[in-house]
Amino acid sequence: MTRTALVTGGNRGIGLEACRELARAGHAVVLTARNEASGRRAANALAKDGLDVRFEAMDVADEDSVAACAKRLAAARVHVDVLINNAGVYPNGSLPDLATETMMAALQTNFLGAFWCCRAFMPAMIRARWGRVVNVSSHFGSFDEGLPGAPAYSISKAALNALTVKLAEAAPSSVKVNSMTPGWVKTRMGGAGAEVTVEDACDTLVWLATLPNDGPTGGFFRDRKPAKW
Repeated sequence: MTRTALVTGGNRGIGLEACRELARAGHAVVLTARNEASGRRAANALAKDGLDVRFEAMDVADEDSVAACAKRLAAARVHVDVLINNAGVYPNGSLPDLATETMMAALQTNFLGAFWCCRAFMPAMIRARWGRVVNVSSHFGSFDEGLPGAPAYSISKAALNALTVKLAEAAPSSVKVNSMTPGWVKTRMGGAGAEVTVEDACDTLVWLATLPNDGPTGGFFRDRKPAKW
C-alpha cells in the first residue's frame, strides 16, 4: 500500500530533502509551498528523477489557504497519511519591545500553521486508524535548554512542542504525533556555518514518519533519541 505524505515548506532546505527521501522510501509526496513558482520547480525536479511528487500551493500562515489545499486534495481523492509540519520562519527582535507583527509572524507560521494543518488532515487519519504527524521543532523551543535563540522563534517552537503533546493525547495510538529537532542545519535559515546537513537532519524526520505501529507518540526527539522538553 502506497502512503501519501504531505510536506509543508517543501520547496527548499529540510522540506525539500524530506520530500526526496520520503518519495525514495515509496511514498507519494505532496510538496507544498507558499511560493508557487519555487514549489513547482522543486516538485518538477524531483518528478524528473522518477519520484512520485506533486505540487500544491499552500501558505501555512493563512488559515484559508490551508483549508483550500485540503479541499482540493479531498476533491482529488488524495488521502494524507503522513503530515510533515516543516514550514518555519525565524524573525529576529528582542524582548520586551518586540513588535506585535514579529511575534505574530512566528506564531502564525511555526505554531498556528501546524495547528491548522493538523486540524485539516488528522481527522481523516483518525477515521482510517493510521497516521503519522511529524512537527519539525527546535531545541530552541526546549525549556530544558533554556529557550535559546530569538524570542519569537523560541516561543513559537515551545508552543509547537506543547501542541504535539496535546494532539498525541487526543489521537488514538495508531496515529503517531511527534516533534523533533534537527539541530543547526545548513539551510538558508541556518546559514553556511551550520553543523548539520539536510540529509542528516532528515534522518529522524523520516524515522518518525515511518514508525511501526508500536512506535512512540507524543515525544520530542533528536537523532532518533528522546530529547527533553
